[in-house]
Amino acid sequence: MPPAPEPLFTISHLARELGITPRSIRYYEERGLIAPQRTLGRQRVYGKRDRARLKLILRGRRFGYSLEEIAEMIGHTDEAVTEAEQIRQSLRFGERKLQDIRARMEELNQMEQELVAVRDRLRQRLTDIETK
Repeated sequence: MPPAPEPLFTISHLARELGITPRSIRYYEERGLIAPQRTLGRQRVYGKRDRARLKLILRGRRFGYSLEEIAEMIGHTDEAVTEAEQIRQSLRFGERKLQDIRARMEELNQMEQELVAVRDRLRQRLTDIETK
């Protein structure tokens, strides 16, 4: 018995499922991040690999990565990138992102301390003025 054919998805199906626009999906195709098949009528159809890559792209965007960084992590569709290479690259980018986040958190904590100090001084000054 031959194996069941791979399920294929239309652009509108994936857009609805992933909460993005068809235009976004076409843009990711233009950038070489996904490579849908075409029906005889030239309609785009997407396989499980494209769907998985779209999910990785969206996760990368949610974490603040640029499309160039995402492409480096997952590879373009015309590149043969192994899973191990993807993981190593993702770890490198992840470490850099964590360092950036920690630096921003430090800056925000410092800013918060300074704002609290200014607020406290202003409250004290207002109290001094109003009790004269």
